[in-house]
Parts: sequence; structure tokens; C-alpha cells
Amino acid sequence: MAIKPIKPEHIQRLLIRSTNWIGDAVMTTPAIRAIRKYFPNAHISLLAKPWVAPVFENSEHVDRLLVYDAERRHKGFFGKFRLARDLKKYHFDAAILLQNAFEAAFISFLAGIPFRIGYNTDARQLLLTHPVSCTNEVKKKHQTEYYLNILRGIGVEEDNRDLYLKLDQRDRFRAEKILSEQHPFPGDKIIGINPGATYGPAKQWPLDRYARLADRIQAFTERPVIIFGGPKDINLGRYISQRMQHRPIDLSGKTSLGEAMALIEKCALFITNDSGLMHVAAALDVPLLAVFGSTNPVTTGPLGRHSRIVRAPLECSPCLRPECPKGHLNCMDLISVERVFDVVKEMV
Repeated sequence: MAIKPIKPEHIQRLLIRSTNWIGDAVMTTPAIRAIRKYFPNAHISLLAKPWVAPVFENSEHVDRLLVYDAERRHKGFFGKFRLARDLKKYHFDAAILLQNAFEAAFISFLAGIPFRIGYNTDARQLLLTHPVSCTNEVKKKHQTEYYLNILRGIGVEEDNRDLYLKLDQRDRFRAEKILSEQHPFPGDKIIGINPGATYGPAKQWPLDRYARLADRIQAFTERPVIIFGGPKDINLGRYISQRMQHRPIDLSGKTSLGEAMALIEKCALFITNDSGLMHVAAALDVPLLAVFGSTNPVTTGPLGRHSRIVRAPLECSPCLRPECPKGHLNCMDLISVERVFDVVKEMV
């Protein structure tokens, strides 16, 4: 289908539909910056789930943040119609759907938004005024390029893939307070480890190896190790802490996303699986070591200037499966503590 450009002067009120995962949200920031650049005079609102909203709360490229409250006000089938009614009040001229589900197109259609731009996936082509072809070639590129390609459906050409993340000063203050309570020398650079990852165990390096690695790092650097993670990672943090000789600072499940981002900013090194916080560290340009298993570093690898990747390049990797089809974490098992620690020594 031929591209139908949208003239910036025709759009006064624009809605962006965010993706639903932290890492994906961070990887949309180049596209959001490009939208702001192309529509400099438009009032831009961004609709996001509560857990990814902190990624955009301080963005200079967004004027208003709208929360998609899928747990209460917008829960269930009728909640989608309530959300559409809520959006209709803003009289948006256009919606750019970075989130690819049918639901995103359906809600923007119900909201009566005249221009609706997004990929023609999930049988939603008829709901879009500007359906963009999602080709196999696009899918092979990095996710930042994947989101930027949506904008080409309205004539926007932009190749700047630099991630953008601006922190809240209040979160920085709270991060300082957390460190001062947990560690007697809060000015020291810390080492962060992030053992969790969504989408299944095939993305997770074994926990006992994180424990051994963290011990060796603390002995080598004499810097405190902080365990990061959300509420679902509390057991992971406890497991690692109990198996370490040098007790870490376990903050898994004890910080908000904003506080976690501010703590990551203070890290001399951040060691992680392929995860949302990996992309946060990359956006903040923190020295980063990412352990990759089933996922593809070409499409979802960290884009920070000081990022390194450790992986075992097997024929079956990346398989993109949540669990190893061979019944064990083959590609992760091949990554030893010694191999990761050698990279750590180079980076610190």
C-alpha cells in the first residue's frame, strides 16, 4: 500500500499507544522522539499501562501521560469501551500505535480518532487508516528500528536509534536514601545484578552462578553488590543472597521502577539477563554486561555505548522459546562463571 503522508500542521492533538513491557517501552523512545520532532506543535499524549508509565513520566517529548488502568477502570471487555470513551473526550486527530495488538487498533477506532497508524498485524488492517506492512526484513532488525519503521507509514524518515530516558529527581533522592540506609559509603559506585527476566526461564542465567559471580565481584572490587528485581523476583533475590559468602544488598521487590532506574544510574557495572532493566541501563549509558540465551541480541540487544554481551552461539540459538525444547537451559549452561567474570574484570 502506498504511503499516505500526514502533514504536521493538520495534527493538533496526537495520541501514542505505548507498548506493555518496560524493555519494549524503552526501545520505543527513539520513535517517540521522532514523533515529537515531526509534530513540533502538536499536543502529544501517551497511553501506557501503569508499570511502564515511569519510563515516560519525565520525557520532554510527551505533554500528557494517560494511564491504561486494566486492573480497575479499564478492566475486562466493557473496560475497553470505557477507555475508548475516556479517550474520545480529548478529541485526538491521530493515534500512532506502537503496541501491535488488535485491541490497540480497536480502542482507537472506537474513540473516533480520524487517523490511526500502526502495523497491519493481528487482523487489524481494516481498523487502521495507515496500515504499515510488517515485513520479515523489518522483523530481523533491532526493535528500535522496528518501531521507527511504523512512522514511515506517515512519511517520517528517522534513523536516530539513541535511547532516551530522563529520571525524576525525587527518585534520585530516594535512591540516595536507600543506599545510605543499606551501605555505610553511599558515594561508592555499586555493582548491580538483575537475575530475573520475563517470558520464561530460557532467558535466565542459573541463579547459583549469579551467586558465585557476585561473591567474586565483591572480593575483587570491594564494592557492594545490589540485587535488582520486581515483586515477582523476591524469591530469586533471597535464593542468591542465601548462597553468597559476602552478603549483598537485596532490593528485589523493594523499590519502585523509578527508584530502580535511579539506582541503576549509580552502578559502575550492571549485570543482567535480557530484560527490561537491561534496556534501562543501556538508555542511561551505564556499563552493562548482558547474558543472552534464547533471545536474539541482534533484535533486542542493549544499545548502550558501554554494553557487552556474553552468549553461547549454538545452532539452535536464538530459538526465542520461553523454555529450552531440550529440557534444560543448554545455551545458558554453557556460559560459565569464569567466562562472565573475565569480562567483568575487563569492564571494571
